[in-house]
Amino acid sequence: MTGVVDVISFGCRLNHVESEELARRARAAGGGDLAIVNTCAVTAEAQRQALQSIRRLRRERPDREIVVTGCAATIDPQRFARLPGVARVVANAEKAPAAGALAASEGTRGFLAVQNGCDHRCSFCVIPFGRGESRSVPPETVIAAARRLVETGKREIVITGVDLTAYGADLGSDETLGTLARRLLRELPQLERLRISSIDCIEADPDLLRAFEDEARLMPHLHLSLQAGDDIILKRMKRRHARADAVDFCERLRALRPDIVFGADVIAGFPTETEDMFRRTLDLVDDCGLTHLHVFPFSPRPQTLAARMPQLARQIVRERAQRLRATGDAALGRHLERQRGRTLRVLAERGGVARAEDFTLVRTPEAPAGTIFDAMIGGHDGKALIQSM
Repeated sequence: MTGVVDVISFGCRLNHVESEELARRARAAGGGDLAIVNTCAVTAEAQRQALQSIRRLRRERPDREIVVTGCAATIDPQRFARLPGVARVVANAEKAPAAGALAASEGTRGFLAVQNGCDHRCSFCVIPFGRGESRSVPPETVIAAARRLVETGKREIVITGVDLTAYGADLGSDETLGTLARRLLRELPQLERLRISSIDCIEADPDLLRAFEDEARLMPHLHLSLQAGDDIILKRMKRRHARADAVDFCERLRALRPDIVFGADVIAGFPTETEDMFRRTLDLVDDCGLTHLHVFPFSPRPQTLAARMPQLARQIVRERAQRLRATGDAALGRHLERQRGRTLRVLAERGGVARAEDFTLVRTPEAPAGTIFDAMIGGHDGKALIQSM
C-alpha cells in the first residue's frame, strides 16, 4: 500500500525538482506516514523557515516520521538531527542520482535538472558546501528525459541547475548549455517552448547566444545572477564579472533578440557597501533593462568569507532591500504598461493565470490549463497583465 508522503520544499527550482523525485520514490516504496522537508541554505531566513516548518510538523502530527534533506541539512546535519521528530537527515549527495536528469512537472510545464553543484567560491555563498563540485548530466540522458516529458503532454520545458552555464565542462567534450539547448530543439520538434532558468552572464557560450537569435521556440527570458552593480563590491563578492560585462551582455542579447526580458538576483547590504556603491546597484536596473528582480537582503552564512567581513547594521540592510524592491517594482510596472493593447502568445497554467513567452504573468481566468493561445492585453494590476475579455 502506498504511504502518505508530503513534501515541503524551500529554495531553488532544483530543490523543487528533487523534492518531486524524492516523493515519487517514497510513495513507490510504500512508506508510511512521512513528511520530507527539503531545506535551503541561501539565507538565514530560508534556514529559519525550514526549522520552523519541522517544529510545526512535529506539533501537528507527533507520530509522523520526518526526513530532512537539502543544503541546510547537508551543511549542518547535527542541528536538524537533534530536532524532535526527525527520523533521518539525508545529505544532498544521497538524494539524487549523480548522472540522471531529474524531471518534474508543475502544472503545464516540465522541469529538467541537467547540472548540479558549483566549482566557484563566491564570498557570500554557502551552496558549494551543500552541493559539491559541478556535475553535468550527459546530453543523451537529458534528451531522453525531455522526450518523456513531452510525451506526457508538457508543452514547455525549463532547464535548471545550480550553475547552468558550467554545463558540459566536466563531460570531456564540446558540450555547452548552448549546444544542449540547440540539440533539444532539433531532436524534439514537437516541443513547443524551451526555457532557460538562471545563468551567470560571464559564462554564456556563443551557441547559447546564437540559439536565442535563431530559435523562436527558445523563450525570450533569462534570469541573471548579477548580485551587485558596483565593481568593488563584485570583487569582494569574488564574482567573475564586472558591471560593464553585465550591461554589455544584456545589450548584446537584446540586439540579437529584441523581445527578450531579463530578471536578476541582487543582494542588498553586502558588507562594506557604501551608499554610493548601493546606488550603482540601483542604477543597474535601468542600465541592464531588468524587469523581474529577486532581492536578497545580505545574510551572513557560516563558512563564507563574507561572514567575516565588516557587517552593515541590519536596519541599513533592510532599508536598502526595500529601496531595491521598489526600484524593481517600478521597472516591472513600466514593462507591464508597455504591453497594454498588445496580443501575446501565452501558456495557461492552473489558477487562472498564464505565462507569456517572456515569462510575464498574465491573468486569464477562463483559460483551460495547458492551452497555448493569443491573449489580448487590456491592462495590468502592477504585478501581472490582465487579458481583455
